[in-house]
Amino acid sequence: MASNQPSGKLLDSLAGGSTTPGKCQGGYLEASDRESIFRKHAFPEHTVDLGEVRMNYAVVGSDSNPAILLIPAQAESWWGYEEAMRLLSESYQVYAVDLRGQGRSTWTPGRYSLDNFGNDLVRFIDLVIKRPVIVSGLSSGGVLSAWMSAFAKPGQVLGCVYEDPPLFASELTPAVGHSIRQSIAGPIFRIWHKWLGSQWSVGDADGMHRAMAQELPGWIPKAMATMMEETKIGPVPPDLKEYDPEWAEAFWTGSVAVGCEHENMLKHVKVPVLLTHHYRRVDPHSGGLAGAISDVQVEHVKNLVEGGGNSFSYRSFPQMPHSMHGHDPACYVATVTAWIEEKGLGKASRLSSDLPSRDKARM
Repeated sequence: MASNQPSGKLLDSLAGGSTTPGKCQGGYLEASDRESIFRKHAFPEHTVDLGEVRMNYAVVGSDSNPAILLIPAQAESWWGYEEAMRLLSESYQVYAVDLRGQGRSTWTPGRYSLDNFGNDLVRFIDLVIKRPVIVSGLSSGGVLSAWMSAFAKPGQVLGCVYEDPPLFASELTPAVGHSIRQSIAGPIFRIWHKWLGSQWSVGDADGMHRAMAQELPGWIPKAMATMMEETKIGPVPPDLKEYDPEWAEAFWTGSVAVGCEHENMLKHVKVPVLLTHHYRRVDPHSGGLAGAISDVQVEHVKNLVEGGGNSFSYRSFPQMPHSMHGHDPACYVATVTAWIEEKGLGKASRLSSDLPSRDKARM
């Protein structure tokens, strides 16, 4: 097994210069162990001790406004939301976090699971926000938004936005539709972990890039090229320097969802939900899923949420890249806040009259 202690060579490669490895307590890594890889961002960063992890976050906006908690995608740090935070802050107090294993928050080998991520957020609300909050997350952050809509403490969460969430599609054996290994994401995650290693214990970024051309199933590069053409966006590599690749292994093996099946989670949703659904295609030759979640899986999410007596709103953006908040922050803010106003939880922000066309919500 690879050591959890990063080598000096690894930290040199991450930082682009000479560094000295920090101490690793109990196999965990803190931001101070990799300080030189970080950059300054638009909003001040803060840290709160949750017990097991030190969670990094940024906050902007007046505490006299409703609170929103933003949860990044896999391999995304809080600052992926910077522009959306600026726009939201006119009418909301906005918190964006680094989940454990991402950004400046603690890396916790062997401890990456939906239940641990979710309970970190429950503690964060208790210790930092200290009032009811609207939650929005992208991708795996959208799955965690679903977790919060089901399992947060009573009264903590007012409503949840699932931004292009891989519900069912990020499980190894889902109740419906494609699995993580039948999508674009899964094989990419496998390569990340193989060539970078848990806690960057391998650190072969060049090998990873070669593997993307040589080891992916043949349908994936073609599907990615089509996706980039149809969404009018080039490849945007995640900032993997701030990310523990053990996350990727947890999704590829299914360990991230052990004890937290999506079907059961969605049966326990207790608050209004908005799901935004972005680019998706099913490859006609392999049957693989190009996108985060299929239409069939969205329909099952809808049935489970509504079956529990909760409101489910759906917005389809078939030409939108995976991250709406990153690609088109104005569209993201307008979409989310219009729904918030519809639910009586806050004000709509009318930032742009030129939003992408979207399909009507399914009834």
